[in-house]
Amino acid sequence: MIEGIIIAVVVIVLIPVGFLMSTSIAAGIFGFLLSSNAEQEHEGSELLETNY
Repeated sequence: MIEGIIIAVVVIVLIPVGFLMSTSIAAGIFGFLLSSNAEQEHEGSELLETNY
């Protein structure tokens, strides 16, 4: 009985939370890399001052 509850908690709680955390970390890394790449590629543009 207790094994079924443990499996249900892992499937319902731990796997979705782990997936969402890993995708948010990946999104942060991609955002940092792409913004630094854009700043390097368009150095000297007056539009970079409007970016946050």
